[in-house]
Amino acid sequence: MQISTFARRAGTTALISSALFALSHPAKANKELDTLSKQNTNWVMQTKDYSSTHFSEMYDINVTNVKNLKVAWSFSTGVLNGHEGGPLVVDGIMYVHTPYPNNVFAIDLKEPGKILWQYKPKQNPAARAVACCDVVNRGLAYAPGGKDYPATIFQNQLDGHVVAINAKTGELLWKLENSDIAMGSTLTVAPFVAKDKVIVGSSGAELGVRGYATAYNIKDGKQAWRVYATGPDEDIKLAKDFNSANPHYGQFGLGLKTWEGDAWKIGGGTNWGWYAFDPDLDMLYYGSGNPAPWNETMRPGDNKWTMTIWGRDINTGEAKFGYQKTPHDEWDYAGVNYMGLSEQMVDGKMTKLLTHPDRNGLVYTLNRENGSLVNAFKIDDTVNWVKKVDLKTGLPERDPEYSTHMDHQAKGICPSAMGYHNQGIESYDPNQKLFFMGTNHICMDWEPFMLPYRAGQFFVGATLNMYPGPKGTLGQVKAMNSVTGEFAWEKPEKFAVWGGTMATAGDLLFYGTLDGYIKALNSKTGEELWKFKLPSGVIGHPITYKQDGKQYVAIYYGVGGWPGVGLVFDLQDPTAGLGAVGAFKELAHYTQQGGGVMVFAL
Repeated sequence: MQISTFARRAGTTALISSALFALSHPAKANKELDTLSKQNTNWVMQTKDYSSTHFSEMYDINVTNVKNLKVAWSFSTGVLNGHEGGPLVVDGIMYVHTPYPNNVFAIDLKEPGKILWQYKPKQNPAARAVACCDVVNRGLAYAPGGKDYPATIFQNQLDGHVVAINAKTGELLWKLENSDIAMGSTLTVAPFVAKDKVIVGSSGAELGVRGYATAYNIKDGKQAWRVYATGPDEDIKLAKDFNSANPHYGQFGLGLKTWEGDAWKIGGGTNWGWYAFDPDLDMLYYGSGNPAPWNETMRPGDNKWTMTIWGRDINTGEAKFGYQKTPHDEWDYAGVNYMGLSEQMVDGKMTKLLTHPDRNGLVYTLNRENGSLVNAFKIDDTVNWVKKVDLKTGLPERDPEYSTHMDHQAKGICPSAMGYHNQGIESYDPNQKLFFMGTNHICMDWEPFMLPYRAGQFFVGATLNMYPGPKGTLGQVKAMNSVTGEFAWEKPEKFAVWGGTMATAGDLLFYGTLDGYIKALNSKTGEELWKFKLPSGVIGHPITYKQDGKQYVAIYYGVGGWPGVGLVFDLQDPTAGLGAVGAFKELAHYTQQGGGVMVFAL
């Protein structure tokens, strides 16, 4: 490590006051947001930027001095369930969110003990009963002020409502219903702002909810478009040239033909994960999740377009491409995870890429202009349901031993339904050309059973037992090249690394652990350089920002989420929590509930 290297990297950072970029037309709001995301002072998106790099060019905290990090200040949210996502920082204000009841706090970073405003919504408590895996919320979104609206904070509430809040005053600007909890549809996804729209996903595939994504106008909440994962082409919004570069992926009519009868109407495919956006292409990227029910025997066919990576026109919602990673999913490998954008050399040509570490234990890298598959490789060599992916057809070559069909109890399936990668936001260092992933290392036994569909009730049809994978731990942190499929290093963790990672130009990688540590590694070697024990376990991701010329690192603490359901709800049956209770039976010996944000500085 050389400080001069950090200085060269930092030269590309824009430190321009956001006031200089006030734009008059709301459709250009994304340009100011894009500019803000590149400033060291701010962290304005859950994903850090539109490419979802989760990478900061700051190097004040680096491999030589990270050992000197100390607590600068902390804030308790007063809520004890799992705290996923991370805070936002915009122009000297930190915006903190909580799980249900989905409170929001604005904190003055010049005086961190002062709450500028707080928003505490009143919502239907019945939402808690249909939430799949704890009452989590993955974060807020921010939109700079436009011609007809002020700077706005967007929040999704568990009961299915979306709210827009004045970022300066906390005043409610508008509120709408996106999801119907009577049908089992909740909201845990973080909103995503692009151009003059805020994108909102859906949850509830475990209750037979038909998944959809919706774009609302920032100004007034009016619906701009809505797209479904299943059903007629007009509902899915397929462009006329859909998958024209890869017709072998499938094209038209398949949202009906790959289902038996009307099963597509209760077929899942919700999207509660993360988005990415390419402003040059005007394309939005995200993944649709698992089909419903989990019992594969009850839904013959490929079940398109669940389990799909989508590339859509942000203006119309039309899909330019869709690549289904796990046709006819048998294991709940919901494909909603992180989408990371990069520009790298492929066959001697600089190429716009999308990289996606999937629940199914595979990492996919696609050309994000047309969806062409560049590479697909295993996150870990212990993945066993699939032997390989045929890069010409895009199809997985399955091992029938690990099929989950009726009258068969499949044992030793790796990964488990939790996946070798779940909801964490990962990071990409453009200097090293490496992605950094926090992963799970959990396997399972699966026994299916038949059940009827009842609206608003769980529609799963499987009993799961989960346990540590062959390497003996429940988690790992890994550094990988997404083009070659080569891993630079890996580090085992006792528990799953659920919340994600953050990389910096100081050659550091930060992440939190379920047993309550925030850690910093040397991103080039994986060597652990620093750790700090937090009041509760971590299922969110770290961020970094600069205030008054000083770099800070912040992270939520508050154990929960799917891995923490046994601890949070005091469950003992190892198959409870969709199998999570057995996998994380030791977690309560290492941490307990809490909720807040901890901030560190040199």
